[in-house]
Amino acid sequence: MVVGEATYLFSEDGVTAVQGPEMEALTPLLDGTRDLETLLREAAPNVPPARLGALMGRLADEGLVALRPAGAPAAEESELAYWESAGLDGAIAAARTAAGRVHLAALGRTGRAEAEQALLTAGLTVTADPAEADLTVVLADDYLDPELTAVNADRLAAGRPWLLARPYGRQVWIGPVFRPGGACWSCLAHRLWGHRRAEAHVQHTLGEAGPAARPAAGLAALSALAAHLVALEAAKWLAGWRDPSQQAVWTLDTLTMAGRHHALPARPQCRACGDPGLMAERQWRPVEFASRPKAGGDGGGHRALPPEQVLERYGHLISPVTGVVKEIRRDPRGPAFLNSFLAGSNLAVGAHSLGALRAGLRSSNGGKGVTELHGRVSALGEAVERHSGHFHGDEPRLRGSLRSLGERALDPSGWLLFDERQYADRAGWNARHNGFQHVPAPFDPDRVLDWSPVWSVTEGRHRLLPTAALYFGAPKEPGEAPCHADSNGNAAGSSLEDAVLQGFLELVERDAVALWWYNRTRQPGIDLDAFADPWTEQLREVHAELGREVWALDVTSDLGVPTVVALSRRTDKPAEDIVFGFGAHFDPRLALRRALTEVNQLLPAVLGARPDGTGYAGGDAEALRWWRHCTTGDQPHLVPDPAAAAIRPADHPYRPRRDLREDVHHVRRLVEERGMELLVLDQTRPDLGLPVVKVIVPGLRHFWARFAPGRLYDVPVRLGRLARPTPYERLNPIPIFI
Repeated sequence: MVVGEATYLFSEDGVTAVQGPEMEALTPLLDGTRDLETLLREAAPNVPPARLGALMGRLADEGLVALRPAGAPAAEESELAYWESAGLDGAIAAARTAAGRVHLAALGRTGRAEAEQALLTAGLTVTADPAEADLTVVLADDYLDPELTAVNADRLAAGRPWLLARPYGRQVWIGPVFRPGGACWSCLAHRLWGHRRAEAHVQHTLGEAGPAARPAAGLAALSALAAHLVALEAAKWLAGWRDPSQQAVWTLDTLTMAGRHHALPARPQCRACGDPGLMAERQWRPVEFASRPKAGGDGGGHRALPPEQVLERYGHLISPVTGVVKEIRRDPRGPAFLNSFLAGSNLAVGAHSLGALRAGLRSSNGGKGVTELHGRVSALGEAVERHSGHFHGDEPRLRGSLRSLGERALDPSGWLLFDERQYADRAGWNARHNGFQHVPAPFDPDRVLDWSPVWSVTEGRHRLLPTAALYFGAPKEPGEAPCHADSNGNAAGSSLEDAVLQGFLELVERDAVALWWYNRTRQPGIDLDAFADPWTEQLREVHAELGREVWALDVTSDLGVPTVVALSRRTDKPAEDIVFGFGAHFDPRLALRRALTEVNQLLPAVLGARPDGTGYAGGDAEALRWWRHCTTGDQPHLVPDPAAAAIRPADHPYRPRRDLREDVHHVRRLVEERGMELLVLDQTRPDLGLPVVKVIVPGLRHFWARFAPGRLYDVPVRLGRLARPTPYERLNPIPIFI
């Protein structure tokens, strides 16, 4: 106390100053030796009883003093101070820990003796009977130990909390405390296996259950530290301290001493603690659209939330332990301006070998944007989109054939769009091309398969499509598969309406690209200067510094939605290393930006290329052949049509709509006017919350090589690009490979 100035209280959290003559009179008496009656008597007359009560109450509310009841059990002052620093009544917390009973279980090779001694040193009582315990502590070599299934079921049935820990290894794991009403171990295991797919594949192939064995790593000091940290967590729980961090996995890197909490939300659809029928029930509901005012469109698309809010709301999904995205990191291959980001393995690639997975341009989820924030949010969205579109086992399924299911079922042939000649030559074709171009077995209308519902927005009812065509990794049917899922039309958004709009725009983009690419039509160039976009100008400067030239084509189809192909090529060596990106949007400025950001996203794969044809990063054999050998000289459809005027913004009049629902209604009209059907599959996972859909419009073309009769041949003629349809044999033999 500094007389005449203030009373200063020092703690680990800082210094608090309390001013006033009454506080100066009271301070010498607050040494912990007086009860309230003595305090009242000795403080008078400097501090009247009424003022004393008010002052002590305020100090207690601020956590500056603790009021201990008469007859409270004795405890070390340091122990009382610790609990009081946590906002607890120190005496009561100490009494709870002293009376609390802990059951300790050790699985695998994890030692029990050291942990039990740590619990006893913490003043806790260890009991052999879990029914008597206030908390069960379970030690495991691996958080995916199959024995934890029984532990989880037992604790759920008993309605009692339990603490899981791995108190050894370079990375110590502690927590969460599983409690009734919160996430359970099964919720955690689902996320953990999502980050260990390669391990799961190996174990399944070898016929092994659970995780692969790993070598033990540890030091005596590490084991002692970890055991006492586990005991501390148990003591805090028994003392009554509650904090969101207890519902997280805490990892400690014992080399760097860096720690991190990984939040674990409950999975409402969890088979152990939730409703396993929730996903099926939701997907049998009609898809309904609500009013969604737009948050702005400067970044590359109209959204319901700005990117900073999306990252704030869903950033917890980024975690190598409890997230669905291990990490989001900038692609190091290229200048920062590219804003190209990577976000874990791409579940949509469909690769059947390690080599194929490594080779693909799309082997990782990716994000791009005009800023770092947009790029990170884009990468998060794509990773969640692919996770949500993966088969989890709780999706609704009906067993039957196209013929037996009647008019509810849609013939996949009108969506897959393979030509009969492709089926006839599929063995040779599949041997020559990557998995994206795979031609499946012809569809048999009498073959019995799993089917799942999608919502027909145009007809207002559910339709059925093969489950394997809707979900990545769906269970394989006996024999050769007649279809498989791809990412065409899959989209995540900050609202359902947002996601549906993005999914549809992707269908439009890829359909328009297919019409141009496989017919090799000459398209008008885009006057980049006329768009007067400072970001586009900076992009051209960055590419020029890399020895590259950038241009763009207008490939807008009969749907009337502005669609752009942007291209970039080397100008300082014979191999032009041409990369391209696509974009579609009602706003032509955003269509252009989307195409250019996709060029930036794919550019890192060729930046290390050397004149001798080596140095490419990623890409399968088809991509490598393209980069090494194809040029604008032998691929004239890549450059603007010299006979056509360059496209300017005014050539695509645009009237903004303020609400995303209005955009979705416009999409429906576009589809209906062309006699097509708009289908939406809501793949949003209840535990994630980020809306994800798959949009399907049978008849629109994929940009993979699908050569059935229809739009691919008819629309270029209707648009005046060709005098007559391109013969099948003269279609571009180079499939799109990105």
